[in-house]
Amino acid sequence: MNTKRVLELISQGGLDSDFIDIYVDTEQLEYQKKRYINAVMKFEEHYGDGDIKIFSAPGRSEIGGNHTDHQHGKVLACAINMDAIGIVKKETIDEVRIVSDGADEIVVDITELSIREEEKGSTLALIKGVLAGFQERGYKIGAFSAYITSDVLIGSGVSSSAAFETLIGTILSGLYNKMQVSAVEIAMIGQIAENVYFGKPCGLMDQMACSIGSLAYIDFQNPEKPHVEKVDFDLEKYGYSLCITDTKGSHADLTDEYAAVPEEMKRVANYFCKEVLADITLDQLLNNVADMRKVLSDRCILRAVHFLTENKRVEEEVNTLKNEDIESFLECIKASGNSSYKFLQNVYSVKNVYQQNVSLALALSETLLGDKGACRVHGGGFAGTIQAFVKNEDVKAYQESMNQIFGYGSCSVLKIRKYGGIQVV
Repeated sequence: MNTKRVLELISQGGLDSDFIDIYVDTEQLEYQKKRYINAVMKFEEHYGDGDIKIFSAPGRSEIGGNHTDHQHGKVLACAINMDAIGIVKKETIDEVRIVSDGADEIVVDITELSIREEEKGSTLALIKGVLAGFQERGYKIGAFSAYITSDVLIGSGVSSSAAFETLIGTILSGLYNKMQVSAVEIAMIGQIAENVYFGKPCGLMDQMACSIGSLAYIDFQNPEKPHVEKVDFDLEKYGYSLCITDTKGSHADLTDEYAAVPEEMKRVANYFCKEVLADITLDQLLNNVADMRKVLSDRCILRAVHFLTENKRVEEEVNTLKNEDIESFLECIKASGNSSYKFLQNVYSVKNVYQQNVSLALALSETLLGDKGACRVHGGGFAGTIQAFVKNEDVKAYQESMNQIFGYGSCSVLKIRKYGGIQVV
């Protein structure tokens, strides 16, 4: 569809029902219309008019399974109504050209997709990694120009990088593969792009949640063929809202903190001659603690305890939701937060114990919510966000309190989005 026609369609309300369906919240309609119109106009500024397609990929919120995916564990995660959108046009030259939110244009030669050390940590590396992943799996790739904009909060634990990877994968699926590349494959390709090309040792949970959509229970026991089950859960039905607060802590120099979590868990697995913790039991661990302490640090053992109890807790969370037992579900959320704080120890960085944004946010939330909700560290931790389930009638007061402390706009109310990566137009 031509850019001019797309602008007319959006302006005249032709996509209103689609926007409400995708973003769940009717109050977002005007915001999304303006956002899409602006994105199409920005595309025209950089790449002219012509036939375009529009793609979307959401951010994610981890509900249960904190730091379990990399040990082939279980997670409960959902897509959220923040997303990255791409205005895209096919091209005939052998280049992918992308402009994102005012950044300089990135140009990728699709005939040269080798890994380069100097590119690690860059958006260019992520794009190359997804292109290479498609090619290695036998899918078609090709040239395109795109303007990409995202309202997935960067550095706040809702997976802006996974949303971007999923978006690039969805674009390639739509432009060159008739939207036939599965959500699971797109997620796997995104993880490899982030691990190998970008250089970040992440698990598969972020990409899976962004790509699949809805609220999903994912078992990574077989990471090549993870078990995925969508879970019906309407938070509104129970009178609660999902709130995420960005505590604005610095993520600088935390790569080794994040990397230490899977490394230390793996050491415990290796003690039992296993590759991952999913292959041992809690009884095995507890029966060998004395001997393990002779060769492993206490923190390694504590992080293994977290994994083994958190894995079981995810199953409990899924069962409470299926049984519509919201109070037991919230107790699981509290227990998950408690385990992350005490055993996983990803609430603050040991490099700077005087800066504890996440700890403070949790303390304040527990005081504000009392027994009318639950909160826990969200995502990777150390300096990021917290998650809270808040009674609808208390959301405004909770937001105001968190925004007063951590800055205006710090606390966001999220909705669970039923779609993963999709073609909008």
